[in-house]
Amino acid sequence: MKKFSLDSSFTAIENYLKLQGVIQPNEFIIAVEKPGEGNMNVVLRIKTDVTSYILKQSRAYVQKYPQIPAPLHRIQVEYQFYNNLKKSKAARSFPKILHFDPNNYTLIQEDLGNIQDLTTIYDQKSIAPSDVTSLIELAQLIHKTPIKNTPLKNKELRQLNHQHIFVLPFEQENGFNLNDVQTGLQQLAEPFKNDEELKTIIKSLGELYLSEGEVLIHGDYYPGSWVKRQNSLFVIDPEFSFLGFAEFDLGVMAAHVIMATGNKQIFTDIKNSYTEDFSMKITQQIAGIEIMRRIIGLAQLPLTRSLSEKERLLVLAKNLILQ
Repeated sequence: MKKFSLDSSFTAIENYLKLQGVIQPNEFIIAVEKPGEGNMNVVLRIKTDVTSYILKQSRAYVQKYPQIPAPLHRIQVEYQFYNNLKKSKAARSFPKILHFDPNNYTLIQEDLGNIQDLTTIYDQKSIAPSDVTSLIELAQLIHKTPIKNTPLKNKELRQLNHQHIFVLPFEQENGFNLNDVQTGLQQLAEPFKNDEELKTIIKSLGELYLSEGEVLIHGDYYPGSWVKRQNSLFVIDPEFSFLGFAEFDLGVMAAHVIMATGNKQIFTDIKNSYTEDFSMKITQQIAGIEIMRRIIGLAQLPLTRSLSEKERLLVLAKNLILQ
């Protein structure tokens, strides 16, 4: 049978959803739109005469960067993440899953509405303290989740992510000219790319990232995955999930709050609110690596900062990594 594609016509999508039992025989699609800029997957909002749905489909490449291959089964990892969270208090902070079709790599979930992700904090240069508290508490709920339906190891996607977090940003010849992002950024990055002590520590943390852990983590815990509906905070897109180490989520979260606000208060907030055992040292080192790779790597952010501001962030990041 021919595989279903979200690039299909209204009629084909409608027929597919009816065959899957998602919409009723007398329910009809009235609009199809993009709910936002998806990075990894094809994402569509399907509006019917009754309600609306979010459809996600993984492809054999990264949606935002089609030249980068990516494993198709990442959508199954996302589904298994949600399955594990079913009985956790964390489940209320994720969209409900309505249907999963492994044959077509398609996930259908509730539509949270016209909501905005928290990438706005980069321009605002601030984040509400209540949101920080909620994010730390939610991370802890995820990390405490008992694993009954063991997730896929997600090794292929982890290996891809490992390259873009721990390897490529620190290589001299990685095919990415930082001056295309901002004039002078390539030269600014050179001392960090040439720092062998720094790169040795980054390499060891990369090996930790690839190792097997016991804690369920989101794996991409940053503002693009955080959305707000009225006063409620939701988290989306856990396709990078795996059994790893809690410090990865905590460090990535801290890095983005630091890049937005320019200060390290987030580490005090984590220390005060996160009550499970964790290493602050590893959390800070992951934060430093995440700051660096977002400034001198391929996965750039909507972060409008001067070269001097980026230099201060890079120096701060280096100090976090070297301790």
